[in-house]
Amino acid sequence: MPQSFTRNNMKTRNSVLVFLKGTTAPLVLYVDNPITVYEELSGILKKNPTIPMLIEKTTLGPIKKVCINSSELAAVALQEEQYM
Repeated sequence: MPQSFTRNNMKTRNSVLVFLKGTTAPLVLYVDNPITVYEELSGILKKNPTIPMLIEKTTLGPIKKVCINSSELAAVALQEEQYM
């Protein structure tokens, strides 16, 4: 196996997947602290607020800023992925 494809060169990173109502594909958010963002968003889902609030996040990936209405959140996931 070539050197560039060995396990030693593989790195892992975490991202937050945000599923919105009425969409099939999630938003993939790369942030500094994905566990904190996951816990914040899942906490909003658990509370099920009667008054919608605006959630704004600055991210590190191709999406630089995102703004989500809390009433549109359907699910949140924490994903670990490998990359070189």
